[in-house]
Amino acid sequence: MFKPFTLSGVGLHSGDVTTVKISPANREEGRFFVRVDLPNQPVIKASIESVSPTMLSTELTNGDVKIRTVEHLLAALWGCGIEGARIEIDGSEVPLLDGSAQEWVKHIELKDDDKISYSSEREINEAIWVRKDDGFCVAFPSPEMKFSCGVDYPYPVLQNLWYSWYPQRETFQDAIAPARTFGFADQIEMLKSQGLIKGGSLENALVCDYNGWLNPPLRFENEAVRHKLLDFIGDLSLLGNIPRGHYLAYKASHQLHTELARKIVKG
Repeated sequence: MFKPFTLSGVGLHSGDVTTVKISPANREEGRFFVRVDLPNQPVIKASIESVSPTMLSTELTNGDVKIRTVEHLLAALWGCGIEGARIEIDGSEVPLLDGSAQEWVKHIELKDDDKISYSSEREINEAIWVRKDDGFCVAFPSPEMKFSCGVDYPYPVLQNLWYSWYPQRETFQDAIAPARTFGFADQIEMLKSQGLIKGGSLENALVCDYNGWLNPPLRFENEAVRHKLLDFIGDLSLLGNIPRGHYLAYKASHQLHTELARKIVKG
């Protein structure tokens, strides 16, 4: 169990400052958002059924009410073993903070002797695939939980990077949470013209061009692929308890992540 806490920050895409208060909830309630800035404080469940199409982030909706860029926070909650959480927010986008899940994890304040269990009553019994072009996501049967991710961009610092994380061997707090989001210098103006990344900066995102990273140092040599894995976990957490299996994503997107989750639900 964790103590309620509050964090504020700017949203990556909206550029708006929002405040989030996270409190424990019953396991049966799961993880859910409450838009406290709106009449009647509508609730949006953090479930795969709530996902709506969006670009460069994961968006959840309940009717006309939405909450965007939920993946880092949800990954932090899952990574810390938090099955029930009430997430009150006074706007439509979760703060980006430093671009990682590190600040969320720090404020959850797990004790050193807290044992996080990623066990699930469900398991992956046969391979489940989704793909788009040469990118794909797959869930394999596995005797232990495992996540793998690969990226391959045209930028030299982001070519042929792979990383696998075993929750039983290395903590989420150490291996995944500190990895920051990243972007490409030659795409910034195009994305801004589409009304995106209004809150992005060199303080909350790694940026590279064909010559390398513009704002080193990195927290890990392969920080970018670890962050992609963070996103993958955040999206898979919309399943509630992620079934035991080996999850692999290559050149994937939030769309592919959530498409895989939907296919897992269907069995």
